[in-house]
Amino acid sequence: MNLYSLFQQHPLICTDSRNCPEGSLFFALRGENFNANDFAKKALDNGCAFAVVDDPEYVLDERYILVDNVLTALQQLAKQHRQHLKTKVIGITGTNGKTTTKELIAAVLSGKYNTLFTQGNLNNHIGVPLTLLKIKPEHEIAIIEMGANHPGEIKTLAEIACPDYGIITNVGKAHLEGFGSFEGVKKTKAELYDYIFGQGTSIFINSDNKHLVEMATKAGFDMKNRVNAYSLDPENTLCPVHGSVSAGAPFLNMKCTLGNSSEFDIHTKLIGSYNAENVLAAVAIGDFFGVDTETIKKGLENYTPQNNRSQLAVTAKNKLVVDAYNANPTSMRAALLNFGEMEVENKVLILGDMLELGDQSDEEHQNIVELIRQFTFDKVILVGPQFKKTDHNFDAYESIDDLKNNIATLQELENCYVLIKGSRGIQLEQLLSAL
Repeated sequence: MNLYSLFQQHPLICTDSRNCPEGSLFFALRGENFNANDFAKKALDNGCAFAVVDDPEYVLDERYILVDNVLTALQQLAKQHRQHLKTKVIGITGTNGKTTTKELIAAVLSGKYNTLFTQGNLNNHIGVPLTLLKIKPEHEIAIIEMGANHPGEIKTLAEIACPDYGIITNVGKAHLEGFGSFEGVKKTKAELYDYIFGQGTSIFINSDNKHLVEMATKAGFDMKNRVNAYSLDPENTLCPVHGSVSAGAPFLNMKCTLGNSSEFDIHTKLIGSYNAENVLAAVAIGDFFGVDTETIKKGLENYTPQNNRSQLAVTAKNKLVVDAYNANPTSMRAALLNFGEMEVENKVLILGDMLELGDQSDEEHQNIVELIRQFTFDKVILVGPQFKKTDHNFDAYESIDDLKNNIATLQELENCYVLIKGSRGIQLEQLLSAL
């Protein structure tokens, strides 16, 4: 029996021997510090029907399926499953906002279609196959998020997911250690455009973004055919999907126009005007798939951000703008500009290092410090070795533990609006209970 036939009989995938649904298939994926073949027997004992392994020493009976490479087998199984489905797949990538945009698109499309979408940030070479293998025949649309930190990764993921449509939210300076340069970022993200162009299908694009337009053109698109554009430029009224920010302190409100129809307002629960392009992308995709205006509006207004992404947390002492899941120069700058423009009193910054910037790390952290100086914030706290060594006169701490050891610094904050932003590795979310 081949692996796909086995999957059809046991359509639940398990990669953790501690969590084994009855009758599932266990894939013994190897990690940097472990060999999951060691846990194949435990997985079977805990309820799995079969275990896929890539070391013959672990094959004890017919319940063990031996393959050359477990990860490759998982990816090939996912691609085969995808090719058996009639589900329309939207591939999404980008430097910033891809997770939020994915969830906004899902909030809109779910109003009309049976929609599956990537959970959390399961967007890598393992997460994408696992998401694809959750698609059932009844799912009409699937939104597959694709992340990358090295050249060629989006190409690989696109060839597994076989998306019918694609969207790149934006491109910026992130994961420069892996990409080498901003041009490397653009080339890798554009691999999604390359795939979609080769399939003869269409993309969704923010036509205000010159980098995305350049990348799409280079991939072969002429911006008139197979391109569904949206715009926040007030002078770009010819764009079929158009929007503008009507308020952004603290929550983003927008006016949107579809074609020649009348305007409609959207009052979101998202912090920051920088989320406007994410909202408009969801509007454009909803419109393309025939979702009516009222359903689009309802889906976007009911969406509540989670996982420390563009959230407003109100505590007994302060109001916290929490955006501590990820950070790079582009997203950090957008968050600072938005926070600087907010008309509120007692504004405090708590910023953590931006990781994986390679040789450009020192320069990019200093650039952020210079940007901070352009505003009059009541207090600035910087966390992480990169920020600590920049030229500034702000409060700075080597690590989150150092700041927590000086808890009085946080306890003195009261009746403040606090922006908390940094890379996930800095763990700024640990501060929430003290604020």
